[in-house]
Amino acid sequence: MRVTAIYFGKGSNYEPIARPAAHAMVKDAIRFEQFTPPLRKMLTAFVEAEKPDYVVSSHQPRIVDGKPTKNPRYLQNRPDLEDPRSVYLAVLGARFYRRLPLDAPVPMPVNSVLAGRRNNPPDEAAGIRALAVYGPIHYQELPELFMDFISSLTGKSPSTTGAGSEGALTKGPFNAILPIHDVNAALVSFLLTNYHGFTSAAGHIGRKYRVDHDISLLVPEVWSRMFIPEREPEYLIEKGYLEKIGNFEHRGKLIEASRLGYRITETFVTTFFGRMFSAADTVFTADMLRPELQSMEDFIDGLDNIIETQRTVALNYFKDGSIDLACPPLKALLHLMAYGEFEGKTLTDPAIRALFTRESLIASDWYQARLDAKASVDQALWKRHVTYLETFLIKPNYESELKRLKIQDRLVKAKSVLEKVSSPAHRASLIGMIGTDPALI
Repeated sequence: MRVTAIYFGKGSNYEPIARPAAHAMVKDAIRFEQFTPPLRKMLTAFVEAEKPDYVVSSHQPRIVDGKPTKNPRYLQNRPDLEDPRSVYLAVLGARFYRRLPLDAPVPMPVNSVLAGRRNNPPDEAAGIRALAVYGPIHYQELPELFMDFISSLTGKSPSTTGAGSEGALTKGPFNAILPIHDVNAALVSFLLTNYHGFTSAAGHIGRKYRVDHDISLLVPEVWSRMFIPEREPEYLIEKGYLEKIGNFEHRGKLIEASRLGYRITETFVTTFFGRMFSAADTVFTADMLRPELQSMEDFIDGLDNIIETQRTVALNYFKDGSIDLACPPLKALLHLMAYGEFEGKTLTDPAIRALFTRESLIASDWYQARLDAKASVDQALWKRHVTYLETFLIKPNYESELKRLKIQDRLVKAKSVLEKVSSPAHRASLIGMIGTDPALI
């Protein structure tokens, strides 16, 4: 048994242990010896001290409604410390491959990010609708991806009171600015970096298969065995590794399944999962790759759930007036989410799709305004620095501090930086950067 512990604090999912209970744990010699030395030391110190009032141990999850929570926060041992040889060999291999000298750092760039997406089957008793419409891996182009991001619809989770929207990119109560500013910045970042919107399934796939986080943990292993060109959506679509999900009609109703983007096919599984498994075609069944085969009713209700939530969330941007602060692509997207059209155009209109390209972003007046705002912020910052240092220089009785803190040297440097950020060259250097939302200055 290997157990670690942390002191009790806000956000912990462990049961607070009072001093008498901790004292009994320490006195239970046989079981106490099963804890790691750091934990034994901490519990002993806690029992002998007067404060704090509580301690937690990771072997005792919080009790909720008389039962241990289903969502304990497990503490993981650091694999780089437990197996330093493997880390050393990995770094050395990267050094040799890149032909880097021994005194040069070995950067480990992150070139793929696959977000997790929690799904759940319907739970009629709890009033939770279906949301298990996604296969193991999906790809969405930016309009569809940001529809999901803006609504942030999550499935049922042990760590939450239920399913539903969690707001745009963040938890609303902890955000000091309007969500539209975060979404604006996120879209600019995605466009500039040509980010690919791949997501993996967690929780459930359809109503039949509970997968928890197994696929989320499996996908990095698969992705690391794919060559970088093989990770490009265009390549995967052209070769039949991804299939586009189209709208369809069911019982006289149009089902907007295209919101789901693309999903992996049997060819993807046999090719890329085949680099890990000897019988890759058995990893996912046909109805895991296409959840509608499990239950068309659940699939349609899940899609309705997504579209209705996207509409509800988008309308909030109109109610609070922040739609006026949205950059043009997001303004169009919010109209499409809320009303189904923007200036007479639908989501599939080429003019709408063209808004979500890097070339369109760079050429746009609104992006240039973000760079102008960034240049203005940089200049204002360094003007404040110069003013502060000049004021400090003329303060009486600070002669010794001026020399010790090298204020004069700092002032010279601040003036030099101010001159630099005020130049046209600095403004030109900002192209390709995220800039600053003009509404925030």
